[in-house]
Amino acid sequence: MEKANQTTVKEFIFLGFSSLQNLQVLLFVFILSIYMLTLMGNFLIIVIVLAEPLLHTPMYFFLGNLSFLEIWYTSITVPKLLANFLSRSITITVNGCVTQFYFFFSLGATECFLLAIMAFDRYLAICSPLRYTTIMNHRLCFHLSASSWVGGFLSPLLSTILISQLSFCGPQKINHFFCDSDPIFKLSCSDTYIKEAIAYTCSSVVILSSFLLTMSSYVNIIANIVKLTSAKTQKKTFSICASHLTLVTIYYGTIIFTYVRHPSKYSSGLGKVVSVFYCVITPLLNPLIYTLRNKDVKKAIWKAFTRMRR
Repeated sequence: MEKANQTTVKEFIFLGFSSLQNLQVLLFVFILSIYMLTLMGNFLIIVIVLAEPLLHTPMYFFLGNLSFLEIWYTSITVPKLLANFLSRSITITVNGCVTQFYFFFSLGATECFLLAIMAFDRYLAICSPLRYTTIMNHRLCFHLSASSWVGGFLSPLLSTILISQLSFCGPQKINHFFCDSDPIFKLSCSDTYIKEAIAYTCSSVVILSSFLLTMSSYVNIIANIVKLTSAKTQKKTFSICASHLTLVTIYYGTIIFTYVRHPSKYSSGLGKVVSVFYCVITPLLNPLIYTLRNKDVKKAIWKAFTRMRR
């Protein structure tokens, strides 16, 4: 009978932010607005980068990749979150949950690798300007981009296989708005100790290695900026990478807080709030920061609107 009960859970129920009943409509409108702006903003960047010859450079090639990623990254979790605000019972099958887990962490790992590559690109452009075009050619850009996508989708493969082997015998309520690793492990009636250790080791290696590579590029950039004699040149040079650094700080700050720690220290309430930042807020910051702080992108957008008026 006990063995039979272990096979009864076929789907999970997302609790989302059900404790905030009085704010459900307000939160729905707020998250929906952010989601629509995220889709439109990132789609606009992709179109502008493809259409404007001025932006056919390595920096904007990687930015286009990042925008394409952000559209899918936020679309994996936000629609279920929005549905949860309108209904008290939003379900997902066990297989669907494992699938969502895989694609969410695949795209998350890909973003880590892309941010590291973008930092390396800025390092070469600022610290080795004379050799930049020779080193960062079209072939290398393609290889770096492809490696980030392939590496990103391979990174969570082992963790996904381990999670797919778990048994679930109740309860079936996920205290989250998507299938994150901690809530899934908490619902399992299997022995998860070794599988949790492997999963968190894999995520920590991906996050910390890409974070250290990214920060090492910026340390060298800042060191190079300090050596510049002109204050005007220093300000102009730093503004080139300031937008990227802002995005990196927010993104890595939240995912390190969430995933680079012992599982026993997980707090479901705090975890959901922090998750909103890297699932909902960060994908919106990508188009906002790069368009508001970047003269080339703003110029390209203005040219596109001018053409449309004619």
